[in-house]
Amino acid sequence: MAPTKISKVSSVSKSSVSKHVAPGVGAPSQLAQSSRKGKKAWRKNIDIQPVEQGLESLRSEERVIGSTLQKQTDDQLFVVDTKGDDKVRKSLPRFSKAELTSTKILSQRSAIPAVFSRSTKDSIPSRSKVSRADKERLLRIAKRPRKGPFNAIMDHTEFGAGSALIDVSAAVKHSGSYDPWTAEEVEEVADGLEHTKKPKIKRPELSHPRDVIEVPAVLEPHQGSSYNPPAAAHDELITEACRVERRRQEEADRLAEVRRKVADARALATNVTEGLPLGMTLDEIPQDDGEPVAQHDAVVPKKPSARKTKQQRAKALRLREEKQALAEKAARKKMLATITMAKSLRSTAEKVGQQQNQARLARQLALKMKLRKGLAGQRLGKYKVPENEIEVQIGEDLSENLRTLKPEGNLFRDRFRSMQQRALIEPRVPVFPTKRAKLKEFEKHAWKRFE
Repeated sequence: MAPTKISKVSSVSKSSVSKHVAPGVGAPSQLAQSSRKGKKAWRKNIDIQPVEQGLESLRSEERVIGSTLQKQTDDQLFVVDTKGDDKVRKSLPRFSKAELTSTKILSQRSAIPAVFSRSTKDSIPSRSKVSRADKERLLRIAKRPRKGPFNAIMDHTEFGAGSALIDVSAAVKHSGSYDPWTAEEVEEVADGLEHTKKPKIKRPELSHPRDVIEVPAVLEPHQGSSYNPPAAAHDELITEACRVERRRQEEADRLAEVRRKVADARALATNVTEGLPLGMTLDEIPQDDGEPVAQHDAVVPKKPSARKTKQQRAKALRLREEKQALAEKAARKKMLATITMAKSLRSTAEKVGQQQNQARLARQLALKMKLRKGLAGQRLGKYKVPENEIEVQIGEDLSENLRTLKPEGNLFRDRFRSMQQRALIEPRVPVFPTKRAKLKEFEKHAWKRFE
């Protein structure tokens, strides 16, 4: 009886163990169940231990070599050793009874990087970083509080700091990046049986004035502009300044004369009398009190044109034909006379062509020599490139030493004018606002009472 009891106990314990045993990896599963009527009970009654074991074997392979063996190529897995290596034995780990099992496990380094408790630069996944300008723009759109200088919260209702996209456009951001003269790859476009190609634009070879100008960035000042100049150099500089000022005055007088003529022409155009040509005026005739003024309003009848007869029209036609024949005869006679002069005419035409070519080359050379001195005084576009101002003092204003010297000129204006003369920037003039704020005068309270 005892053996039978032992067998029963063992069978019961075996069934209970097999029913409630937990798999090696993963959640526990109930494998022994009599009924699977409901769909909810199907998933927990499925045995997934083989799947878990296969996944665990793949994970162990990844921990050792970094990836699964299925993804490795034959060259990575196998190698043909034809020579051998004497250092293999030295590199192999030695067997030691005293070595602990934990030490053996730790000595097997994994190919997967370790997980750190705090985030490092390498552990953070690569993601697109938002720039400071984009972050401020997004905060401005969402009307979120933004910190400005000294950690002060900026007001989004302020002009330029609201929800509007106060930013440059995409065209401004990409301006200057497109070059129409760069050689682009031309793709063939098939249209039926015909193949068309995009035509290439040839870059024009034009010379820039900047390549010809030989003016230095900083000009050496004249000797007469010194605080203690020589007498001859000072007189020469004063004469040059006087000549420049006289030329400016003549140009101003000429411009004033042109403006006066234009004003007179406008005034004359407003006083136009009907029936009279432009510029003519009609004098008033004094009227006597006793004699009546004769009226000259009678209309003179026009003489009707007489119709020509047939004989008159034929005569006029015959005269026109005779004149035309005489003109053709004279032109033919002139042409026959010039045949003998063909050689002289050819030589004359060649000489005229050579002279014109020489004149053209002389003009180009003169323009090039003029460009070497800069663009001062020339008109480029809408404005004129300013000339250098002659800074000179008269004899009474000259200072004998540096202690009483007064600074003159403006370095910024000189540099700006020099860049314009060397064709580095285009000529500009200062633009002032047309409407200016009016000044409001008021008296303070302390000055309202006069005692």
